[in-house]
Amino acid sequence: MLESVDLISHKQAELAELLDRFSGEDGIHSTAIPSLYCIRSSNVTEPIYRVHEPALCIIAQGAKELILAQESYRYGPSDYLVVSVDLPVSGQIIEASSEAPYLCLRLDFEPNQVVEIIEESGLGTGTTGETKRGLFVSQTNSSLLDAVIRLVRLLETPEDVPALAPLVIREILYRILKGQQGDALKQIAMTGSSAYRIVKVIERIKRNYDQSLRIEELAELVNMSASSLHRHFKDVTAMSPLQYQKQIRLQEARRLLLSESADAADVGFRVGYESPSQFSREYARMFGLPPIGDMKRLRMSGEQQSV
Repeated sequence: MLESVDLISHKQAELAELLDRFSGEDGIHSTAIPSLYCIRSSNVTEPIYRVHEPALCIIAQGAKELILAQESYRYGPSDYLVVSVDLPVSGQIIEASSEAPYLCLRLDFEPNQVVEIIEESGLGTGTTGETKRGLFVSQTNSSLLDAVIRLVRLLETPEDVPALAPLVIREILYRILKGQQGDALKQIAMTGSSAYRIVKVIERIKRNYDQSLRIEELAELVNMSASSLHRHFKDVTAMSPLQYQKQIRLQEARRLLLSESADAADVGFRVGYESPSQFSREYARMFGLPPIGDMKRLRMSGEQQSV
């Protein structure tokens, strides 16, 4: 039975009112629930680069576009976005105004929370062996919106947060696991699955992003052949291990240049590049300008690489 469009729209409006109230002004606002953030923007934005950690994002008003490698994901109030592994992305708010600001919530989660729900509910049975992308957009439904609204409403009674927030968060994750693309979230929690092993490789690359990448060592770490590792890594991240490392390096370089006003060549060496010219070339390919020009642009526009 199809859900009432009016019912969904009513719940989206209720969520928008709550997010507007608890954000108050433009920015990313932490809350009394440590993993929950309220996000508000009265303007469209330039692309902001970041490593997106596992999270659920639900937009109540406005729209956003996320770019992963060469793939574009656009979502708004009728959708929700789930990122199940650490992924280097760029995100841009594409619909927002002072009259109708962009309003979004982000709920961070840990893979072990997903593991516990799967083990207790038996949701791991019947999953396909296919390795899926670690990011997906799916259609919002009233059951998920109900749980999300109850979570945000807990901010009205902070004394209830310690007891009730963990229960509602479990329900939210359970609803996602039961959704049409639940397998894409389940895969990171299934010990021995290809995606589970790719998460280990991602952790190693992130930890040692400034060091030379040795595919054979990574493959041995997770008991895969080099070709199998490459294939499954691309299934999860939309890029090769080398491309993933390059994005991590360049994002970290940009952060260092912004925060420390450091010399570009020195930053290039610090993130693992041996050649300043190669660093400048790849930096310009990713961000549109070489390091010095990019820093001038960012400081003139006042843009910050916040998450």
